[in-house]
Amino acid sequence: MRSRARAGGKGGVGPARRRDMEAALRKNRHYYCLQDRLDTFTNWPFMDGCSCTPENMAAAGFIHIPSENSPDVAQCFFCYKELEGWEPEDEPILEHKKHSSQCAFIAQKKKFDDLTTEEFLKLEKERIKNVIKKQVSQTIQSFKDESKIVRRVIEDFATKSDFN
Repeated sequence: MRSRARAGGKGGVGPARRRDMEAALRKNRHYYCLQDRLDTFTNWPFMDGCSCTPENMAAAGFIHIPSENSPDVAQCFFCYKELEGWEPEDEPILEHKKHSSQCAFIAQKKKFDDLTTEEFLKLEKERIKNVIKKQVSQTIQSFKDESKIVRRVIEDFATKSDFN
């Protein structure tokens, strides 16, 4: 089991970035519903006779986000932790806790349907913090990636010019 981080994002600020943030805040909200999470596990490689069945994965807060090279990538809809390299005997809730011990979704003691409005709003506040952290992390990575490119261009220019 390995943790997985994704780089990406466009960087920048302004109305477009704000729209991206608003879309990200709305995007995964429906995954509070267990059935919506379960519905993402089409073509999941582990079914009957395994610990990491779609039902157990969804119950642990995961959604299935496969890629061409990684058919078993799962991401917590709440803390956005991505895990891949699942083994049939992996227990989703234990793996989730091991790799993302601060996830408020797995720390809750009640079933989602039993939460009070106040408890839900506190939980949603934590999810929104996670969305913002992920967006900020992606933006920072984007700036770092762009700065490497610009640095190479400047170094190439300096090497080729008569400034030496």
